[in-house]
Amino acid sequence: MKTWVVANQKGGVAKTTTAITLAGLLAEEGKRVLLIDLDPHASVTHYFDYEPDNLEFNLFNCFVSDNLTVELVQQCITATHSSKLDILPSSLALATLDKRMGGKKGMGLKLKLILEKIADQYDYAIIDCTPMLGILMINALAACQYLIIPVQTEFLAMKGLERMLKTVDMVYKNSAGIPPMVVVPTMYDPRTRASIDSLRFLKNNFPAPMWRYRIPIDTHFRDASQAHLVPSEFNHISRGVIAYRQLLKDIVNGSINRYKAVLEAI
Repeated sequence: MKTWVVANQKGGVAKTTTAITLAGLLAEEGKRVLLIDLDPHASVTHYFDYEPDNLEFNLFNCFVSDNLTVELVQQCITATHSSKLDILPSSLALATLDKRMGGKKGMGLKLKLILEKIADQYDYAIIDCTPMLGILMINALAACQYLIIPVQTEFLAMKGLERMLKTVDMVYKNSAGIPPMVVVPTMYDPRTRASIDSLRFLKNNFPAPMWRYRIPIDTHFRDASQAHLVPSEFNHISRGVIAYRQLLKDIVNGSINRYKAVLEAI
């Protein structure tokens, strides 16, 4: 099972949209996908029309269990409308983990252990991260095999990217190395000077591998969420879905690093 993490230390940059859309596109290709909601705000869980407080089992049960089993993880997994796409739903209680269990030995590897229990049941695990640096993000980065950092094309989002890259350096400082990653410009609006200038600034000033394209503003994402459908099921030819399909192709084909830090003409 390949584990992809979608993370940024700023909210509102299309992390959840990125995670859900990529998961849906992988499922569309016949891959078995598990989408993990690692944010106490539970955006992924709500997206698929589940109320976290009404679920008997969720990700929190796995984190606090002293007897983590395959059966427990399976109990926590919930189906979606897509036969190939399941979710591991969130809970507001996840926000208490730093206080309750932050000092417990091995707690930063708990998500990795959870995923190992069901690794043979899925082709991909896509993790939607909380924007806060804490035990949840540490768990995500410890389990990460490929890191996707969405960044809204506006200048306030640059600080979130800076913090995220510093966190990546800190977490992997004493490990075998930083996993492959890509920075994905999102919510791009070519009608605005702010988007155009922000995109140029991104591509000129950040050393991380930058995707050569960008995800445009697309109202179909909002409409898809209201219908509780992954965007590619709601409208498979919307401009946003087409852009994410290209991103998925580039990640799977390993194309990202071949055009690292390439500045496109805007």
